[in-house]
Amino acid sequence: MKSLAPVAIAIAVLAFLQAATASSEYFVYLSLLVGVNVVLAVSLNVINGMTGQFSIGHAGFMAVGAFSSALVSQQLDQYQLLGFLPAGVGRQLFFFLSLAIGGSLAGLCGFIVGLPSLRLRGDYLAIVTLGFGEIILVVVRNSPTLGGALGLSDTPQHTTFFSVWFAVFVVILFARRLLASPHGRNLVAIREDEVAAEAMGVDTTSYKVRAFVVSSFFAGVAGGLFAHFQSIITPGDSFSFVKSMEIVVMIVAGGLGSTTGAVVAAVVLTLLPEAMRAVFITVGGSNAALAQSIDQLRKPIFGLLLVVMMLTRPQGLFGTHEAWDLFKRKKPT
Repeated sequence: MKSLAPVAIAIAVLAFLQAATASSEYFVYLSLLVGVNVVLAVSLNVINGMTGQFSIGHAGFMAVGAFSSALVSQQLDQYQLLGFLPAGVGRQLFFFLSLAIGGSLAGLCGFIVGLPSLRLRGDYLAIVTLGFGEIILVVVRNSPTLGGALGLSDTPQHTTFFSVWFAVFVVILFARRLLASPHGRNLVAIREDEVAAEAMGVDTTSYKVRAFVVSSFFAGVAGGLFAHFQSIITPGDSFSFVKSMEIVVMIVAGGLGSTTGAVVAAVVLTLLPEAMRAVFITVGGSNAALAQSIDQLRKPIFGLLLVVMMLTRPQGLFGTHEAWDLFKRKKPT
């Protein structure tokens, strides 16, 4: 019961927040974007932060989850197999089923890619994951079933504030408990010194594959959530190499190995461009050409801020520390 208490509290709080924010569409839209990025950042942190590997193809697993869950949801939406339940409940059950299928397929892809490639290290692993992400986009563009270059449209918009932030809660809770478990300590040992960990009997390849599968699963769930509030998804910027690098920047800026850092950086780096856009449009005023030219400065300024932070604090905002470490009781001496 003690372990289930946080889940019950989270459900109650999120249900209240969803009801309280239902009237503000822009706030809900931003919160959905932030929530998806938090899930992506925390899940990638399992590979890059906890295990010390270097994956730059996370958007590829997000794409697998997005397109597969959208396709499943479109097919299920045609049937009323749960007629004995209220329509809203039945749709949500179908929605969660499509998310589970999308996440599972992404996890399977993570296993297929990870099993042979995680014997590699460093730059070689990064190249393999980058190649996987590009292969996924090529497959989607050339698959009529997935909509080809135009992507999939008319995906049911089932994603809600509650569903996204409950996924955020689950992935954070999972990351915290994983890090405190023997499996998490083995992952950290691999990160600190893979040769020493292997010498101490840790099956390094097996643990790296597990981390890759878990991370890919949550990336697939994030992709499914994204697909069900965008409605129209295309094999473009949302799943490109640029998106993968955005997620890498989030966990590096927050601190590799810190779940708290990944969450804070994902929130800040998602909202900061939107805030800068609003400021620049306000400065430009009614002059549309001036506002557009000022808005083009947004990305260079954003990149400059990241460079300055990396120079002044290369370990990231939190390093390897967590917010909940502040609440741990000191052992008596």
